[in-house]
Amino acid sequence: MIRRSTLSLALLALMGACSLAGARSKPVALPDARLDAPLATGQDQVAVLAGGCFWGLEAVFEHVKGVKAVVSGYSGGNAMAARYALVGTGKTGHAEAVRIVFDPKQVSYGQLLKVYFSVAHDPTQLNRQAPDVGPQYRSEIFAASAQQQEIATAYIAQLTTAKVFPAPIVTKIEPLKAFYPAEAYHQDYLRLHPNDPYIVYNDAPKVVNLKQLFPQMYKGS
Repeated sequence: MIRRSTLSLALLALMGACSLAGARSKPVALPDARLDAPLATGQDQVAVLAGGCFWGLEAVFEHVKGVKAVVSGYSGGNAMAARYALVGTGKTGHAEAVRIVFDPKQVSYGQLLKVYFSVAHDPTQLNRQAPDVGPQYRSEIFAASAQQQEIATAYIAQLTTAKVFPAPIVTKIEPLKAFYPAEAYHQDYLRLHPNDPYIVYNDAPKVVNLKQLFPQMYKGS
């Protein structure tokens, strides 16, 4: 599998038409989740979400107020195969995902899902996001609790009924079994490599969209 960082600007230009056709160029304004956990004092909580390249997901959620830490990694497969070279084959059962640690006093799980569906990825793309294709790039929510599963299920049903997207939502939901951190060079990739062509074209716009659509939730670097 070719590492994304090796993509040149020339290659991105050649694939631009395909990427623009597969990527959503503008964020989608979404309603709040009707079913959500209220903001409340308590221990930090964890959300695990998958939706394309983990670089972009990590970058978006690192800029959400109330989020304390975001780690890129793999979920959905076993520990032995949780390595980039193997996950990249699309045969291990993993999805590229992020583990989000958040303060429930500042941000709710439903609010994180609103960001996830609106600016972090396109939930109508099956086993792909923009130029990245394969089941490892699928849209999936790994629920860390029964409450999270209930909220996620209800929100997808709410968005489906409201017909906020031009195509059906394909996001899967399953209980979180394990999360495996990715290799060190994948962590904080946008922050460390802001001029990487892949980042400039695919992921940096997501952070801009977050700031524009959710100014009250946005935090700087």
